[in-house]
Amino acid sequence: MATKPISCGPESEKMKLKSLLLRYYPPGIMLEYEKRGELKTKSIDLLDLEPSTDVNALVEEIHKAEPLITASRTEQVKFLIQRLQEKLGQHGNHKFYLFKVLRAHILPLTNVALNKSGSCFITGSYDRTCKLWDTASGEELHTLEGHRNVVYAIAFNNPYGDKIATGSFDKTCKLWSVETGKCYHTFRGHTAEIVCLSFNPQSTLVATGSMDTTAKLWNIQNGEEVFTLTGHSAEIISLSFNTSGDKIITGSFDHTVVVWDAETGRKVYTLIGHCAEISSALFNWDCSLILTGSMDKTCMLWDATNGKCMATLTGHDDEILDSCFDYAGKLIATASADGTARVFSAATRKCIAKLEGHEGEISKISFNPQGNRLLTGSSDKTARIWDAQTGQCFQVLEGHTDEIFSCAFNYKGNIVITGSKDNTCRIWR
Repeated sequence: MATKPISCGPESEKMKLKSLLLRYYPPGIMLEYEKRGELKTKSIDLLDLEPSTDVNALVEEIHKAEPLITASRTEQVKFLIQRLQEKLGQHGNHKFYLFKVLRAHILPLTNVALNKSGSCFITGSYDRTCKLWDTASGEELHTLEGHRNVVYAIAFNNPYGDKIATGSFDKTCKLWSVETGKCYHTFRGHTAEIVCLSFNPQSTLVATGSMDTTAKLWNIQNGEEVFTLTGHSAEIISLSFNTSGDKIITGSFDHTVVVWDAETGRKVYTLIGHCAEISSALFNWDCSLILTGSMDKTCMLWDATNGKCMATLTGHDDEILDSCFDYAGKLIATASADGTARVFSAATRKCIAKLEGHEGEISKISFNPQGNRLLTGSSDKTARIWDAQTGQCFQVLEGHTDEIFSCAFNYKGNIVITGSKDNTCRIWR
């Protein structure tokens, strides 16, 4: 079982458990505890939990491995694990219906993003603004104005969802308040367009990737630049943090991916193996694996601890445009310009399903939180929902009149948002 025990020792005697919280996706229990007067959190990851898992044996294992889980807490832990098992049994077999069509901007959209709950979402546009929307009513809550060029990269600081970052072709990134729509900081320093950005999981840093070949880390509190990550020889078009926030990965048009230490700004590994531009690069949940997708028609799987290539995932006839892990890190999905998507087992690296049916390239792919469904967006003007195990198409989301370049599930997996070149967003639920 993928629990994460911590070392027993004099330190653990000074720790006092305050509360236990459930985390549904991926399954786990969050511990809030006090250590030397400071409130801290850690997680027990239960990535291998199944409805059939022996709960008593698992609780015993956790009790032995985790000093904070004392005998008096075992009943509570057992109850929480049973709740997680119930949730795992409820697969997201939900059929989606069109709920709202929003004519979001006058000029084309660049990106859409949901907050964690799906209660609101943001759209970026060529009109130089980012707009914040209420999902339930379809009302515009704020227009974030101030950029002097296309707003291209956008993100919420999930799971908190109280801040938004926007990256623009004007070479700046801005940080905004979700509540008021006011701009906290403008991060200046890049010498070319910003095309990707990400908050770290702790929401203390924003990372920006630029056509100037560098990435920069910025402090959210004071608006200062923390580090510049230099080493790529071409544009950085993909970046993401790992779950613990201590590493960041950048993918570049120079055909390489670099893993950086987010605490020092130093290069840890360069992943060399692809023979064309990188389209995506990300860690799995437990930070043990890295997945990279490339225009060379392959994805590569790397050991995150040593930077060695473990496997090359082949089979597509054209460029890989997107790739992802499911929440538990057991499955990998790839989307290609050949109009198909594939699902691979992360353990065996074998292809377990082919998703065939789109009539144009697939630029976006993602798993629902439960890991049993996949969402794809295509230039054929449709998004589709698929069975992740069999590759069968479960539903076609039709109605857009131009290509779909962005689509996403919310955290519960019961809302889907699609963004199209027809300048509309559609909310499906």
